[in-house]
Amino acid sequence: MSWIQNSLVSGFQSIFYGAGSNLGNRFETALEDIREAMLNELGVSSAVDASKLELKVTYASDLQDLWYLRGDIMAAIAAVDGEALASQKLSRISAMFSGFLPKGLTSRPRRVVD
Repeated sequence: MSWIQNSLVSGFQSIFYGAGSNLGNRFETALEDIREAMLNELGVSSAVDASKLELKVTYASDLQDLWYLRGDIMAAIAAVDGEALASQKLSRISAMFSGFLPKGLTSRPRRVVD
């Protein structure tokens, strides 16, 4: 079923951006860069949950799938490195999505209250 979704998305992208569009290449490059950053931050872990998450990241079909995995990535990193460091790492990953997602999916800036 996933191949149907991928072909539909590819078809719509080619309609809106042109078949050999540079924008399509930018999306693919961003997808691979973000995927690599997420896997690097997860590191090598022997935990079953982490290996399942690594598989989800590896086989995510588009940027939106990776966007929705950020919470799981945050939890996995926080379990090993603590929440403060996990938040910093996730901020860097989240910034990589800039310009590639619809505005409704991007995270809103939050005000830090002391």
